[in-house]
Amino acid sequence: MKTALISFTENGRKLSQQIAGKADIITAERYCFSAHSDDDSHSFDSLSELIAGIFNEYEAIVFVCACGIAVRAVAPYIRSKTSDPAVIVIDDCGRFAIPVLSGHIGGANALAERLAEAVGAQPVITTATDTGGHFSPDSFAAANSLIITDMDAAKAVAAAVLEGRKIGFVSNHEYKNMPDDISAGTGADIGIYVGTAGRTPFPLTLILVPKNIVLGIGCKRGTDSAAIGNAVRTALKTAGIAPERVSCAATIDLKANEEGLLSFCGKNGLKLKSYTAQELMETEGSFSASEFVQSVTGADNVCERSAVKCSGGQLILRKTALDGVTVAAAEIPLLLDFERRIL
Repeated sequence: MKTALISFTENGRKLSQQIAGKADIITAERYCFSAHSDDDSHSFDSLSELIAGIFNEYEAIVFVCACGIAVRAVAPYIRSKTSDPAVIVIDDCGRFAIPVLSGHIGGANALAERLAEAVGAQPVITTATDTGGHFSPDSFAAANSLIITDMDAAKAVAAAVLEGRKIGFVSNHEYKNMPDDISAGTGADIGIYVGTAGRTPFPLTLILVPKNIVLGIGCKRGTDSAAIGNAVRTALKTAGIAPERVSCAATIDLKANEEGLLSFCGKNGLKLKSYTAQELMETEGSFSASEFVQSVTGADNVCERSAVKCSGGQLILRKTALDGVTVAAAEIPLLLDFERRIL
């Protein structure tokens, strides 16, 4: 998890060093107040200017300071629990780790627990479902790469859990470790549906959509990001695949440094994975083949083979070509686990 560590005092500086060195669950970048900085940190004088510049650049922000300082610093930039980074406060004596923002979806609760373990602190978790040991739809969705389509429905499910009401569950995917709070089937007036068909098995249904699509992309040399984006949007629309479901992109190693492809992935927050021609040719499946493409790249199909190779699943969108770009899509197999955590 890409994390900013922010400290103000000498104790805080030392603790941020300790966290960065011990917490292998994060990729840490340290920011220390100028009076107490070191060669391995970024020095800052204005906290408000710092937060304005980095709030949307990190998955998590860890403040080593008083809670009030952190709350006032991030308050102007808070938008939504579905998009805000995890924000955690650790006092500069290292006694308590307190998640203050994005506890479930952003993973702040789980990260606070892991950081506390790393430095010998006490995690302070205040969300009702966690303190009561109950199922949290937010946490379940985040840990299993599921998109919450309706936050009001998610809140209603969480409230029903706390009230001890029966919560139904219907899924197009296999699952395990179902808690006592949830029961399989439609015999409830409120429940969860995991799938993409827009079904509403319950009078009040929380629909969770899997974010498990891998795009396989091939392109001519020098193709710009606009052309790639247009080809992807057209292909997904034709196949009826929501763009939000895309989790990453894949291609052949010969295209791994294509500026347009890298730009497209960067704009859309997608990791780009690449494979050699041999790896692609060894991928099992039924693929359309092009002798010309094989003569140029060494693989008879780039987009379909890379999508399947990366996903470990099946093609749901075969090769679609537009303006020098080829696009395919495959679905990552899902096994939902109610006990899975984000970190």
